[in-house]
Amino acid sequence: MSPDTPELTHFDAEGRAHMVDVGSKPATHRVATARGSIRMEPQTLAVIAAGTAKKGDVIGIARIAAIQACKRTADLVPLCHPLPITHVAVDFELDGANNAVHCTARVETHGRTGVEMEALTAVQIGLLTIYDMCKATDRGMVMSDIRLLEKSGGKSGHWTASKS
Repeated sequence: MSPDTPELTHFDAEGRAHMVDVGSKPATHRVATARGSIRMEPQTLAVIAAGTAKKGDVIGIARIAAIQACKRTADLVPLCHPLPITHVAVDFELDGANNAVHCTARVETHGRTGVEMEALTAVQIGLLTIYDMCKATDRGMVMSDIRLLEKSGGKSGHWTASKS
């Protein structure tokens, strides 16, 4: 690895995958915010907005799925630490101009490692749930732009995504 390339912490000196030892790190307040979108046909967005989907309240169920996924991230991503999540907020924005739904998740903990993966998992599963609930009428939906927007806490401090 070059000096300009950050060390990949999930590999030991022999290149084997391992769970990072966070035992000696101080517990701090950590926050992460992630966002993503799902694009769809206009009539699919109209059904979501009207609350008339055959499977029920699409946004309400997607919110619960996102929160549940956040809490189960360590079960889904092999090298993630199980964390005591202290707060999860998941918001959905219906975007008629782009025939999309945008999902934003903000996750907090007081711990020794960050909650970036939990925020990203919440967004992805929230969007996937929208797909599942609406796929009978629109199999061409596209999930995109899933990314970390901001994180704070820990040794690396505060980070904000570039506008690109």
